[in-house]
Amino acid sequence: MRKITLSQAVNEALAEELRRDPTTFIIGEDIAEAGTPFKVLSGLVEEFGTERIIDTPIAEPGFMGLAVGAAMTGSRPIVDLMFGDFLFLIMDQLCNQAAKIHYMSGGKLNVPLVVRTNLGATRRSAAQHSQSLHALVAHIPGLKVALPSSAYEAKGLMKTAIRDNNPVVIFEDKLMYNDKAEVPEEEYLIPFGEAAILREGRDITLVATSSMVQVALAASDLLAKDGISAEVIDPRTIVPLDEETILNSVKKTSRAMVIDEGHQSFGITGEIASRISEKAFYHLDAPVLRMGAMDVPVPFSPALEDITVPTPERVAEKARLAVGGELFHAA
Repeated sequence: MRKITLSQAVNEALAEELRRDPTTFIIGEDIAEAGTPFKVLSGLVEEFGTERIIDTPIAEPGFMGLAVGAAMTGSRPIVDLMFGDFLFLIMDQLCNQAAKIHYMSGGKLNVPLVVRTNLGATRRSAAQHSQSLHALVAHIPGLKVALPSSAYEAKGLMKTAIRDNNPVVIFEDKLMYNDKAEVPEEEYLIPFGEAAILREGRDITLVATSSMVQVALAASDLLAKDGISAEVIDPRTIVPLDEETILNSVKKTSRAMVIDEGHQSFGITGEIASRISEKAFYHLDAPVLRMGAMDVPVPFSPALEDITVPTPERVAEKARLAVGGELFHAA
């Protein structure tokens, strides 16, 4: 085992898959010489050339449409979408074309395509470059959605995504590119729909996505000081979702909280909380809690931006209320 950054893990996964399969290529803005604004793809163009690491004009609908056509005719394109906020520009190509072609062709056509993009606030990038929009694509049948929480997940999920015969959208948190984790030197893949129990506990289950996994782990440390044992689960993929692992945990702890950086209303927290309530109702000793980002555009002001997303302190505070039976008395 060695420790590498999330950025290095993604770069390794892409390079290994490009070497393995000559039909794979990457297309997007500033990905060749620039290596993307976050430098994640640095060095790939030197090995694979501009025919497989393809810089495009600023025309997201155009190069996304090109990638869908290439996927339908035998290639495995990886679309590098510079910011997750730009999903709005490719929604027709992604949601009306890529997601539906297999169904509408009676199974005759596949779209083995990966959209690699990012999410996350608190980077001082303002309202149009700080959104977490994974709930939008998770709502569309035919798309798979992965949310790596560390370098280890980032590499394993990316390799699985590239080999999948369905369109996959994989979101990386832009604040985590320099975070290090242990990553095996030998090849490995992480199956979709297989959650990870990162910490075992007995009093409450914390289900968290992407960078909120680190928030949940930090919150569990705070809770431990009060004698509260929190189990932390990383779903890894929200489509497909590993319901079994989550429900088994909740049946053990009898309490649950879902933490996600997307806006709280009509988002991932509500979906997972609803499934827990429906399928583990008689095991619950308290209402299922959820904590997402505030329902406001992400502010540019650092002081305001930092309070829009969940923090370990806020997660721990709410969990204490659930374990202490004080929820119905809280404002």
